[in-house]
Amino acid sequence: MNNIPFYLAAFLVVLGVLIVFHELGHYLAARLCGVKVLRFSVGFGRMLWKKQLGKDQTEWAISIFPLGGYVKMLDEREGKVAEEEVHRAFNRQGVGKRSIIVAAGPLANFALAILIYWAVFMHGSEELLPVLGTPPVGTPAAMAVIGNGEQVRTVDGQPVATWNDLRWMLLQKAVDHESVALEVINEREEIAVRHLYLAAAGEQGWEGDALERLGIRFYRPDLPAVIGKVVANGVADRVGLLPGDQILSIAGKDVASWYELVAIIRDSATKSIHLEVERQGQIVAVDLVPEAVSERGQTVGKIGVAVADGPKPRREVRTFISYGVFEAAGKALEETWDKSIFSLVMMGKMLTGEVSWRNLSGPVTIADYAGQSARLGLDYYLKFMALVSISLGVLNLLPIPVLDGGHLLYHAIEVVMRRPLSERAMEIGQQVGMSILFALMAFAFFNDLTRLFNG
Repeated sequence: MNNIPFYLAAFLVVLGVLIVFHELGHYLAARLCGVKVLRFSVGFGRMLWKKQLGKDQTEWAISIFPLGGYVKMLDEREGKVAEEEVHRAFNRQGVGKRSIIVAAGPLANFALAILIYWAVFMHGSEELLPVLGTPPVGTPAAMAVIGNGEQVRTVDGQPVATWNDLRWMLLQKAVDHESVALEVINEREEIAVRHLYLAAAGEQGWEGDALERLGIRFYRPDLPAVIGKVVANGVADRVGLLPGDQILSIAGKDVASWYELVAIIRDSATKSIHLEVERQGQIVAVDLVPEAVSERGQTVGKIGVAVADGPKPRREVRTFISYGVFEAAGKALEETWDKSIFSLVMMGKMLTGEVSWRNLSGPVTIADYAGQSARLGLDYYLKFMALVSISLGVLNLLPIPVLDGGHLLYHAIEVVMRRPLSERAMEIGQQVGMSILFALMAFAFFNDLTRLFNG
């Protein structure tokens, strides 16, 4: 519960920035096309604040319902227009200008994503290397004989620099490919090719973690369950555990590695567990109750210990990645394009039933991810903002009446028919669009609540 204000603030910042950029796209395009703007509002409904600015005395406002915004332009269909200003009404513009004004909002979202990626790529960030961990038995990665510590060099011949690159490439490939070839190199500098079958990624309609179903996990060094540090006044300290103690078993189950120890303790919050510990050649019995701690919306157990370094240095798993001005710009464009196309493909697969509608996310899930990314650091938060901006741009271009894409569809029909659609036809379209939009929002909110209560 303590995370709620932070997560809410992170969400509102993302939402505010994206709405402002989207509406600024419409506003600037309208001004360039000679259309008078009456109001620029962030949010819908009752206005909480407003101020008139500029030669046209445009009303700048913040309204009570924050999930959106709008730009109100001079339009004869919405009220009487003075004769001297008729030429500045939106409805009096040619179909080309009207289309530019409508399309400018989503395009502004894509432009924002490009700018964010460009800045992040130029500044640089510390990234995880694409080093693989031991896959669970029976998964495609286990059947591909992927070993702990193997670093991926290429995916189907395409170079891979970071863990995030690997995740993204595998997700893209899994949509249309049955398998991929991973060129890997192990800690002994031996190169091999692993053939990974991808069908499991789409099981359950892509719901949940697709890479987990493939068995793709990040590298974990083979470290013994030896305590390196005990937190003062923590659970372990209170029951007498000491640095150098090796945990042999928990609740009668042998413990082979530090990660087995961590997994058991995380699942044992507030439960009494019995440990057998080797200390200076002697076996010591210890009973303790892991403390319940909230972590990323889940309750996990902690006892306040840190791992001791193994007999050999741990493998380097991080690298700093940055790009020059032009290379960063090219990569930003590529990133925005790839994620836009991927979003469209996944939406299409939802319509055909290949992807579960349970993947649809609403404001609660977005707020959760906003908070998580903000906790990870500014570069993660900015990349999350860019991703949501792309999603907003793609969503608004869908040919659904009420959305920008619906208006562009009207304009396309007008070009073909050589006359505007009738008011009645557009009214029916708006009603259908509102129904579709309401259904999507209700379903997304239902998914949010399901994830919230089911963890």
